[in-house]
Parts: sequence; structure tokens; C-alpha cells
Amino acid sequence: MASPNGADREDVRRLVASARALAPVLRSRAAAAEAAEAIQPETVADLAQAGLMRLLQPARVGGLEADFVALFEIAAELARGDASVAWVWAGSASRHWILGMFPQGAQDTVWSRTPNALIASSFVFPGGRAERAPGGWRLSGRWPFASGAAASDFMMLGALAPLDAAIGEDAEYRLFLLPRGDCRVLDTWRSAGLRGTGSTDVEADGVVVPDHMSVAVPALAGGESPGAALNPGALYRLPVFALLPFTLAGVALGNAQACLEEFVSEARLRASRQNLARMADFQTVQIRLAAAAAQIDAARLTLAAPCVEAMARAAGGEPPDLRLKTRWRRDAAFAVGLCTQAVGGLVAASGAGGLAADGAMQRRFRDAHAASAHIDFNFDVAGSHYGRVVLGLPSENPVL
Repeated sequence: MASPNGADREDVRRLVASARALAPVLRSRAAAAEAAEAIQPETVADLAQAGLMRLLQPARVGGLEADFVALFEIAAELARGDASVAWVWAGSASRHWILGMFPQGAQDTVWSRTPNALIASSFVFPGGRAERAPGGWRLSGRWPFASGAAASDFMMLGALAPLDAAIGEDAEYRLFLLPRGDCRVLDTWRSAGLRGTGSTDVEADGVVVPDHMSVAVPALAGGESPGAALNPGALYRLPVFALLPFTLAGVALGNAQACLEEFVSEARLRASRQNLARMADFQTVQIRLAAAAAQIDAARLTLAAPCVEAMARAAGGEPPDLRLKTRWRRDAAFAVGLCTQAVGGLVAASGAGGLAADGAMQRRFRDAHAASAHIDFNFDVAGSHYGRVVLGLPSENPVL
């Protein structure tokens, strides 16, 4: 059956199955990726070979142009193998989605040459400054957390561009797309979790970015964008920054699901070293398992609903208001919190066996907490912003 966006659901199921088949391979490489603190070249090749980079590319360039919900579904499958790989893939695949809203020149630059391009990004806007230059912008700055930067083909970076202070205008938030060779990738990534993402700092010094390789953030708020004439589908009429948390939330979901599966497998076989009683016979183990499973199931539903709702609204030409946008971001943060709680409960129920530094359970625990540390998943931030808007106070998020 065709989705509202035009993609066939059977094609999506095929890609989900491909991601599921990759998971054991990714699991076998996870320790090496952690040690290298970067995604492995063979993994980048596998993702491209499976067609996963083309999930949210427009159909007109050979992409699947799938419903937005497919992004978190596939990220969850990849995360069952390695959360770091899923994080890098989801970040890059979602930047291909955003690229569909850029001017045609940017789309042609990437998709005519490197349709499976890995696009690293950092949307820490205060990290960069852009000034007008002939034919474009002169971009300088240093941006943190550019996941997959060392393996990337392009960088998508956020920066502030000064406007006319004389008439009270402050600065414009813009995105810039540039080849990786125009940036310096710095060796700064040292992390307890998601080590394999290689989320390093990147630096640019006076790089000239052509006009067609940049877009203003307000043009990505939902509805018409510079790319809308080329890509009129609902996918490219979604509000980017209202939904940005959902691009990575599937990683937390899949990581928690894998932790649950590993816990169940272990608990069925292990016995207590004190009295040889089976772990599976302990009521506390049963209750922790049930609680974690409920949290994960609730998180899955909480993440899926806004993705489906956003697509339906975009297809019907009903842009969301600010209250709905903040509700979506609230729900994403809440769902990731449920996943983190689930992993924590399972590790606690695993006893000393869950403490092995080289064990899969410890990696799941560290990756869960690294994912939840992302600002988009900080419920205090998302929750207070939602509360402000509901109570009639002005929004403090400049990109919504």
C-alpha cells in the first residue's frame, strides 16, 4: 500500500529487513568501532549497499521518499546491533531529508555525484558566524558533536548570519552545506558512550559557501521551502526543527530493545552463585523485566504517533502551531527517558554480571545515557518549553 508521501510501504519493509539483517554484523564490529572512536569504513559501505542512505531522498532522484516514521523504525533496527552506527546513519539520512528543502543547486551537488553521501552535521548555531560574500557567504567557526565527521563527504553546519542592526534585526539562523574538505576535522571525541560515532569538533576558517548551498532556518518551519517546487511531497513540507529529535530517538529505542532481549536470553540460562537458583525464578527479575518491556513499548508508541501525525498534517496542508511543535519535542524527550530508565532497570537486575566492562550490557548502558544527554532529549528543557507555551509565555526556542 502506498504511503501518503508516495513511497510503497513494501519498500520500507524491505529496508527495515535489511537493517535487521545488518544488526548482527554491526554487533560483531561494535568493540572495534569503540576502540577506533569512529564508524568503520566497511560499515559505511554496508549502509550504502543496503540502500539505507536513500530512505528520505526524493523519488525524483531515485530515493525512496518514505514516510518520516520509517527513519526511527530503521534506526531502531540498526541500534539493536550498534547504537553508534545507528546514530551516525540516522543523522546522515535525516540530513538528506533536509537537503530536499535546500535550493536545487545544493541537491544537484550532492545527489548527482554522491547519492550515498555521508553527511555529518552540527546545528550548534552560536558555534559559527557567516558574513555576506560575493555570490554567497563567508563561514567561520568551530562546531562540536559532528557525528561521523571523519568518514563524511559533506558537512551541514548551523551558523548565525548578521542582519541589519540599524532597524533592530539581530541575527538570522542559517544552515550551510559544504564538502568535508573545506573543514578541519579535529580529534576531540572522548566519551563514555556512543564512542563509535566519532562525534568530533569541526572547524572552518573563512570558507566561501555559495548561496545555493545555504538555507535560512525559518524556511524549514513547515510548508513551502526553497526545494518545494522540485520536491512537493509531504515529507519536504514537515517542520524540521520540531521533528529533529525524532531523527535520533529511534537509536535509544533500539538500544533499549536489544538490552531487553539480551537480558531475557541471559536470565533464562543464569543461576545465582549463592544458592544456584535460576535468575528466571526470582520475582524481582520478572518484575524488572516487565517494567522495562512496558517502558520500551510505551516509548515506541510515543515516538510513532507524532511522526504519523506530522506526515498527515503535511499531506493535508495543515501546518502545526507552536503548541503542537513543542508537544512533539516534549514527547520525544519523554520517550527517550523511558528507554534510559528501561536500560537502567535491566542493568540493575543483572547483578554483578552486568558490570563487566567489556560486556554488551555495559555498552548498552553507556550508549543509553550518552543518547539521553543530547539536548533534544533533556526533558527539563523540552518540558519547560512546552509548559511556557501552554501557559501563554513566549517561546525560547529560536528555530521553531
